[in-house]
Amino acid sequence: MPGTRDVYFKKTVPFDLDGQHFEFDVSQMLFSSYQVDTGTSLLLRAITAAEAAGRDEPRSILDLGCGYGPLGVVLARRHPGAHVTLVDADLLAVRYARRNCALNGVEATTEVTGSVGLDGAPAGPYDLIVSNVPAKIGDAAIEQDFLLGPLGQLSEHGEYWFVVVSALNRLIPGLGRTHELDLKQMGKRSGHSIYRLRRR
Repeated sequence: MPGTRDVYFKKTVPFDLDGQHFEFDVSQMLFSSYQVDTGTSLLLRAITAAEAAGRDEPRSILDLGCGYGPLGVVLARRHPGAHVTLVDADLLAVRYARRNCALNGVEATTEVTGSVGLDGAPAGPYDLIVSNVPAKIGDAAIEQDFLLGPLGQLSEHGEYWFVVVSALNRLIPGLGRTHELDLKQMGKRSGHSIYRLRRR
């Protein structure tokens, strides 16, 4: 529960977006335990800009590989009418994502569960899927679990937004061409690239 520290707790990190303030309990053992990482921040700002330009309001959202939950928590707050599912293969990440949903007041509209890729995730379709794609899981896992898998779970007009470290730009565009995907790079900054994937 928020306010109850456990042996894995490191600190609480702040994050601000578009006039809203968030706080995240983090563990030393989880990705980006110093602050909300640059890739996640860039992805959220890109999605926010797309929403301001008239993107449809999502009703179902999936945060794939959620870590301690910044993507899913922020989107749940911004879209209170949506059901947001957060999944991660790391059970400590699942624990902290649940803590952070409660800490930020979005536990009523969120669901957090353990899942390797989409194996344990509730079946879609989802109007919006987001991910900060892990760079070290290997090309085949990225292709199946973080590109083709999410594509298959999108609603008819759904979108998958994801961020990768720039080193993966050797992989992502090629997979887009190989699978004839509706894939577009939406931004590139600070060693990260943001992509949007839609169903054809």
